[in-house]
Amino acid sequence: MSAQHSEAPVHTSLPLKTIGDIRAALHSGHGFPGDRESFEADLQHALETSSETDLNAVATVIVDYRGRIRLYQDPDFDIAVQEGIDLAARLKQGPQDR
Repeated sequence: MSAQHSEAPVHTSLPLKTIGDIRAALHSGHGFPGDRESFEADLQHALETSSETDLNAVATVIVDYRGRIRLYQDPDFDIAVQEGIDLAARLKQGPQDR
């Protein structure tokens, strides 16, 4: 996973309050592979299925991708993922193989 984070981690928090902020962050390379395209598709689907009085689906898309961008920015994310992979591998081996 560290190949995704080849440049130095960004420690400053991006302003992710609007759809435009999220789009700009994704177009700048923040987020996981495929997020830019997925965001647009998910947002379009949410808009098409929402009523004028219920935009919860749109808000959910915004919150989800804001969280994904924040995860991608977190310098400890790759470490936590690797620890999870290592733990899963040890558990899969079973007690006799440790």
